[in-house]
Amino acid sequence: MRRIAVLGSTGSIGTQALDVVRSHRDEYEVVALAAARNGELLHAQAAEFGVPLDSARLCADTPQVLPELASLPEVDVVLNAVVGFAGLPATLAALEHGKRLALANKESLIAGGPVVAAVRDRGAGEIVPVDSEHSALYQCLRAGDATEVNKLVLTASGGPFRGYSREQLAAVTVSDALQHPTWDMGAKITIDSSTLMNKGLEVIEAHELFGTPFERIEVVVHPQSVIHSMVEFVDGATIAQLSMPDMRLPIGLALGAPARLPEAFGAIDWTEVSQLTFEAPDLDAFPCLRLAFEAGRAGGSAPAVLSGANEVAVAAFLDGRIPWTAIAAVNAEALDAGTGNVHDVTDVLEADRVARERATVAVERLDRAA
Repeated sequence: MRRIAVLGSTGSIGTQALDVVRSHRDEYEVVALAAARNGELLHAQAAEFGVPLDSARLCADTPQVLPELASLPEVDVVLNAVVGFAGLPATLAALEHGKRLALANKESLIAGGPVVAAVRDRGAGEIVPVDSEHSALYQCLRAGDATEVNKLVLTASGGPFRGYSREQLAAVTVSDALQHPTWDMGAKITIDSSTLMNKGLEVIEAHELFGTPFERIEVVVHPQSVIHSMVEFVDGATIAQLSMPDMRLPIGLALGAPARLPEAFGAIDWTEVSQLTFEAPDLDAFPCLRLAFEAGRAGGSAPAVLSGANEVAVAAFLDGRIPWTAIAAVNAEALDAGTGNVHDVTDVLEADRVARERATVAVERLDRAA
């Protein structure tokens, strides 16, 4: 019996994780829950899964709740599905205490990569990715030794604006950007998918998770979202993980790996799959992907700056303060102002603070000029 803490339990990943557990009560026990603000749903979840109220907590105004729950001695697996940089303390706490970290909060690994790696080594914790792309890589990498890997290939659906020109993108609305063609996700991640920033952050995450240099990580647009990622080996063989889009598959694997659940989430009806197509991403129309590669290669605090600035820019777009095309401009301005090194949590927090300050200044200037 594995005992699980679900952080971000009322969001998309959290509710799907509980759906997995609901069908496997003899294998998993939910012992802690955390949500940002949806207290009504949180308490309903606690009642259903028998979680004591002192272990089912709201964290919007008390963020220290997250590392506290991640550190509980009765917890074996921490599912970190918190949105944004706020998930970093829970990531560090889980790894410091030797837990398995089922990681859906990519920002914490991206912003604090070197710090997270050091804590993981010190605490002997384990990261198993929940993102469908990194779960696919995790599965494909079983096919060979790390020295045999030539390239990691992450696939992107292309989002709702695939094929749009820069002129068309200048006129898109919040409603347009929230219409993802494949996945049902929260607002922030859906906007990131529309700009391809989500894919850029996943590139940095893949580097941190698997230690692969950026020059050997590639992104291709695959509109059908059936192939979730691929690994090319040195002998030319490419191993791909295919399934219909269903986040319960990577969630179930992250909870139970290396074992798979005996339940087919996302099984493919091959008589219904008529084609699988691929194309190169348009970095001129979607510069956020290029910015992410640049930040990743720069290292130090650059990924933290990019992640922090992007949260501010996306929030401003959702609030109607800046146009969609300005998200990349705000991110670029924050990066252009310079970055430094990251040695500890204090450095990560400072990089995030500076990034948000720079991004806020940029947003306010754009808002006044509108």
